[in-house]
Amino acid sequence: MFDSSLLLEDFWSILDAVPVTLAMAVTIFICATLLGGLLAFIEHKRIPLLRQAVLVYKIAFKGVPMVVVIFLAYYGLPAALQFFATQLGVAVNAHSMPNWVIIIVALSACVAAFQAEVVKGALNAFDKGQADAAYAFGYSSWQLFRRVLFPQIIVSAIPDLANAFMVIMKALSLAFAIEVVDIFAQAQLTAALNFYYLEAFGVAVVFYMVIAWGVTKVADKIESALRVRT
Repeated sequence: MFDSSLLLEDFWSILDAVPVTLAMAVTIFICATLLGGLLAFIEHKRIPLLRQAVLVYKIAFKGVPMVVVIFLAYYGLPAALQFFATQLGVAVNAHSMPNWVIIIVALSACVAAFQAEVVKGALNAFDKGQADAAYAFGYSSWQLFRRVLFPQIIVSAIPDLANAFMVIMKALSLAFAIEVVDIFAQAQLTAALNFYYLEAFGVAVVFYMVIAWGVTKVADKIESALRVRT
């Protein structure tokens, strides 16, 4: 039976995992967006060899389940870093790498493949006639990017970027596979103490909904502000 008296206790227990979850999600979002933007730029400019490498990267990380990537990173990343450190003569114990670092690396690599598509779509939507006009007015490539291109592509990409953040939040529930505790994992641990799983997961759902609502509101305000400026 559902025991509402446990909700407050579960709330405070699961709340402890919220800051950690958000910190990891923001870090993954920033890393994935920067890497995805670089991949999209390479593909958009059709840089030889690098473009083919980007296509292979996207196929690999969009096709392989995230949980598989997490385990590959868990078992392979420390060993690979230890190998390169040994070759370079650097004294470091890569096997002591915290699991939360592995999660950030693994999920950033996965999400970057999808972020690349978001940025690529925004770049393709940009009117090239504006670039010609900017160059006619004497704009440099950097001025074109900063004053014309970036403000427009970021407005087009904001809804998809907000969705990507929530995808990351949900993907972090896989982190418990390598003993990294997020909101979902904390709900599991809390429920394991009293076997009232419905109450704990109900509280976790509320946290996810509040975060989703907050992300949506922030994204809408940023989009509205940027549309006014552009």
